[in-house]
Amino acid sequence: MNHRLAPRVLLAGLFHETHTFVRDRTELNDFSVHRGAALLGRRGDASPIDGFLTAADGFGWEIVPAMSYDATPSGVVEHEVLEVFWQELETTLVQALSTGLDGIFLSLHGAMVTSQCDDAEGEILARIRKVPGAERLPLYAVIDFHTNLSEAMASHADGFVCYRENPHSDAFDRGRQGCELLARHMRTGRAPTTLLLRTPLLFPPTGQGTADAPMRELEALARRFESAHEEILAVNVVAGFAFADVPFAGLTVSVLVDGHTAAAERCLQQLAAFAWEARLQGLPVEQDLDEILPTLAPAPNGPILIVEPADNIGGGAPGDCTDVLRAFLRHGLTNAAVVMADAEAVQALNGIRPGERATIELGGKGSHLDAGPIPLEVELLSLSDGRFQLEDRQSHLAVITGADVDMGPSAVVRHEGVVILITSRKTPPFDLGQWRSQGWDPETFSFIGVKAAVGHRRAYDPICAGSYTVHSRGPCASDLTLLPYQKVRRPIFPLDPQEASL
Repeated sequence: MNHRLAPRVLLAGLFHETHTFVRDRTELNDFSVHRGAALLGRRGDASPIDGFLTAADGFGWEIVPAMSYDATPSGVVEHEVLEVFWQELETTLVQALSTGLDGIFLSLHGAMVTSQCDDAEGEILARIRKVPGAERLPLYAVIDFHTNLSEAMASHADGFVCYRENPHSDAFDRGRQGCELLARHMRTGRAPTTLLLRTPLLFPPTGQGTADAPMRELEALARRFESAHEEILAVNVVAGFAFADVPFAGLTVSVLVDGHTAAAERCLQQLAAFAWEARLQGLPVEQDLDEILPTLAPAPNGPILIVEPADNIGGGAPGDCTDVLRAFLRHGLTNAAVVMADAEAVQALNGIRPGERATIELGGKGSHLDAGPIPLEVELLSLSDGRFQLEDRQSHLAVITGADVDMGPSAVVRHEGVVILITSRKTPPFDLGQWRSQGWDPETFSFIGVKAAVGHRRAYDPICAGSYTVHSRGPCASDLTLLPYQKVRRPIFPLDPQEASL
């Protein structure tokens, strides 16, 4: 290590959660890119990068900013993106090494799949280690709760910290924690050991909320191990991302340990054993739309949520599936609201003034599982540029976008008793500012359709009078047995409930 008054640390980020079963491809222009000074400008945006920078400022480090690439969850990434990212990173890394570098910190998602590579993050880490001078440089990363943690990732990084909350309210804190672990390594010169245990469990996102069993108990057990053993620096319960068809998908537990590994190994075994025993709790129960809607009545203390995980935008779905909207109209719900992602429908409203009516083909364009577009005569209520700032800096959405959100040109329309916010860019419903920025208070609606699995809860649960998770058509269905897996290791639960074992 090059000892200087101010240690120099390179910072970069790569964030994409890849749904390999949807038809769309994710291209370079789908990523928001922050380079150099713009990357340093992410201070204050509530992201893991912000958490790292806040802690690094406290240590007095000189940060060498490379770049961050961030995109909303979507389909397989064109491999060109990985190569362009690597070319930029390699150039910055080689230059930084030539003038002295003490460490590397990466903000990663951990579930990025390209058209040529199932393990984009593992590939990037392996390439870093092949750069002369970077072979043994302290290298740490923060990873998403839904990472599919590969052996390549674990072997090429000195340490990971994973979000502990789902919704991801602690992303900033984990970025800060990762920075502190890097500082410890640079100060002591000791590289900890990463132990990893892969379980035969593949839970859908709806079974991964940390306020619910089994994740709640797994996280509590992990924290107890951290508190009880000084040599254990971090325990990661990595839930995995079931919609990425890769061999290492699923629930993995890992421990970062400095010293004897006996306690860490016991920790892994106990976490895996508990997860296996509680495996049925990771499979959610969903309601039938036509059975539940007739039983519901408006409540005086907030909206009733109709949660639609099959069209979970935060999991890579298109955000334009129509089952819930069709059900709202079929059952005559009033004072109801939904958000739909449909750039074509917004464009069709160009030239229409608020108060005027138009006929549009709404939704049903992004998934072959959906029934298709709905022809609707709508009243235009407003148009906007779709930009807003998060009301909650600990929102799950901050992990993806930071504090500034861009839904693209957007329109609010009404059809019968349903108010519809139509966005040009699919935007997960993880912050109430999405509605309030358009002039609507979500607390005043009687019913709200929510295209999410768990990430909406921090925003919507405090204001709602009830919440019902429903079965609908879409690519993020909770029943994983419906998906045509080809690469996931087998046997695994719940795909092989009789054969899988711990």
